[in-house]
Amino acid sequence: MTDVLRRFIDPRPALPEGRQLFTDRALKAMIVPLLIEQLLQLVVGIADTMMVSYAGEATVSGVSLDTMIYTIFIYLFTAVATGGAVIVSQYIGRGDRDSANLAASQGYFIAGAVSLVCLALTLLFGNAVLARLYAQVDGEVMQACRVYLRIVALSFPANAIYNAGAALYRSMGRTRTTMIVSAVMNLVNVVGNAIGVFVLHAGAAGVAWPTTISWWIAAVIMTALCLNPKNSVFVRPGAMLRPNGAMSGRILRIAVPNAAEQVLFQLAKVVLGSLIATFGTSQIAANGIGQTLWSLAACMCTSMSPVFITVVGRCVGAGDVGAADWYMRKLVRLSLALSTAWNALVTLLVPLILPLYAVTAETRHFIWVVVIIHNIFAALVQPFAMPLSSGLRAAGDVQFSLWSSLLCTVLFRTALSFALGLWLGLGIVGIAWAMVLDWCLKALLDVLRFRGGKWRDKRVI
Repeated sequence: MTDVLRRFIDPRPALPEGRQLFTDRALKAMIVPLLIEQLLQLVVGIADTMMVSYAGEATVSGVSLDTMIYTIFIYLFTAVATGGAVIVSQYIGRGDRDSANLAASQGYFIAGAVSLVCLALTLLFGNAVLARLYAQVDGEVMQACRVYLRIVALSFPANAIYNAGAALYRSMGRTRTTMIVSAVMNLVNVVGNAIGVFVLHAGAAGVAWPTTISWWIAAVIMTALCLNPKNSVFVRPGAMLRPNGAMSGRILRIAVPNAAEQVLFQLAKVVLGSLIATFGTSQIAANGIGQTLWSLAACMCTSMSPVFITVVGRCVGAGDVGAADWYMRKLVRLSLALSTAWNALVTLLVPLILPLYAVTAETRHFIWVVVIIHNIFAALVQPFAMPLSSGLRAAGDVQFSLWSSLLCTVLFRTALSFALGLWLGLGIVGIAWAMVLDWCLKALLDVLRFRGGKWRDKRVI
């Protein structure tokens, strides 16, 4: 595997100037705002968690239980937006502005339609699903669950529309705009939570309404920006409100496999969550804190994925598969360098972060072990397993991404987690090893797929 990866990242001769669609300065202008946006969302998430803890244990429990359900919908809406982003990027690369505008408009239509269906299903069957999933929780926690889910479900259309608009702006390389809108949204959410928890003492509703309101504010701002005809690509109101079978089909060919991949991944995490719950208080606490530190460490690779979609999508749309190959190698090398530096920094910050948590020495030990395992592999392997997958997806190779994720994450990682964590008694350390070994397998499959060249023959427009 090491030799395969080494040959993959070996630099090739520079592209002729006429084929370089993105300068180093343009790439930097995309990457930096995306990283800031990811960090901002993470910091706000931590702040929200701390504030919710003051609303009482029932509210904290209800919100945390609902989050596992809510996250599935977020993944779904993000997958739909990614499908639109791939198609728009390819049309931009081809220089077909009319088709890019139609694709952007249909991305909005699909996002709205899917979100309204999800909203209706949640309002109709949400209580029944909660009763079935969490039959053992006490009445106060269940009431908090119901209140929170009913209110945040009202944010589904806004969530989907915002993601569609943000994906469009990222396709144009205008990530600074999405960063600013995200900052506004998160500021509204934090201030609203503070008012709902500390001033109104509104419990679950006090944290649910700020989430919903902030998503709607972001959706309105993003939509207003996307409707501007002065943009290189914009949303047409008429095309946004009615379906176009051919264009919707192109978007859904990307979105449906991506949605299946993301939803299955989240369901696998729910299954592993039930396993972790059997490991004892120290390990459960260590896993919860470790997840926060893992999210911080993964920010770099998460930020690079939209860059791959924009760059590779435009190259493939322009018919220059050779440039797509060259940029994927360049971006993987960049991801590897940035991720290594970033994970080293996060590891150095752990001694400063851990004292913020009132945990036992045993819990602190477990946190250190799982963070070190995670960060080493996040630096050296994850760039081949996450951003590169986005590049293959942007080229239209979505079926491979779906089946490789199904094999690696849903089957291999889940089975290995039970084998190492439960049967061999390694607990959350076994879970951490299963996760990074999943990345190793996914990285190997992605690199082999890339080098095999079958992705070059895929066409989505």
